[in-house]
Amino acid sequence: MLRFHHALPAALLVVVALLPAVPALAAETAVPTVQLKLQARARTYASEATIEAVRQATVSAQVQGRVLETRVDAGARVRQGDILMRIDTREADQGVAAASANVAAAQARLVDARNALERTRSLKARNFVSGSALDQAQATFDAATAQHKAAEAGRAQADVSRGFASVTSPLTGIVAQRLTEVGEMAQPGRALMIVYEPGALRAVADVPQSQLAELGKGGLKAKVEFPETGRWLDAASVTVLPSADPRTHTARVRVNLPADAGGVVPGMAARVHFLLGEAPRLAVPAAAILRRGELTGVYVADGKGGFSLRQLRVGSVLEDGSVEVLAGLTGGETVALDPVRAGLVRRAN
Repeated sequence: MLRFHHALPAALLVVVALLPAVPALAAETAVPTVQLKLQARARTYASEATIEAVRQATVSAQVQGRVLETRVDAGARVRQGDILMRIDTREADQGVAAASANVAAAQARLVDARNALERTRSLKARNFVSGSALDQAQATFDAATAQHKAAEAGRAQADVSRGFASVTSPLTGIVAQRLTEVGEMAQPGRALMIVYEPGALRAVADVPQSQLAELGKGGLKAKVEFPETGRWLDAASVTVLPSADPRTHTARVRVNLPADAGGVVPGMAARVHFLLGEAPRLAVPAAAILRRGELTGVYVADGKGGFSLRQLRVGSVLEDGSVEVLAGLTGGETVALDPVRAGLVRRAN
């Protein structure tokens, strides 16, 4: 029995000594990996962009008065001709009354001038007045006629302005902003609301003029990325405006979005990827990348059952979610898809 008790601890020591190697091997074989390959991918030029509406209208006041009512708010859907708000018409009514009074006064002056002209013509026919007197009477009549027409035009304008007291939507769409409150004073030219059509949106980017020739090689095709959501859309069309900013030496490019671009609104940030052709490119899955401060790297299989951390220089995110590798890896190498588990294997070894 004594020999048995002495032999048992020795066997246990052998088993315990072997135990640390088992978890390391299990963890090592459990780390998922992927072998990298150079693949023909689209070569692109990326530019930051902003979403804007193709058709957008800023509704401004055309008559002076206090805002009495606002019938819609931001986000509301409206149809062309719908009343958006009403402005107090009392000042407009006073303008109409004043214009009507001007017409009446001009009409009276015109009647006097016409009668004076007729009398002067009669007297001139009998040689009781000179020709210059007739000319002066004719000039007075012509001036009165012009003043009467101007007064009538002013009254018509006042009538039209009173009609602008009901502010209507110029198009069918969505109210993007309401820029005034009930009780505020509206002035001619002051912006009241912004309305846009949601079915026609575009991304607007400023591209350096040095890249314009390259854009043409790709047939003016592009994809629009929304970095915050990871969403990508194919551009419906691309238009390069035929002028450049002399200060920044950039040209504005409009990238129209497809009509079914739901969830996209004006003002959103986007990134336009202009297609320049195809070229062999190396990319790694985004999940394989480890970021620690300024370090960007991946765990690369060392061929001996372990992994080593290697620093990378990466480019843009590709359409499939992978990240382009600019330096640090070559085709044929194997990287860990789970950098955390690969790091544990590295420490265990």
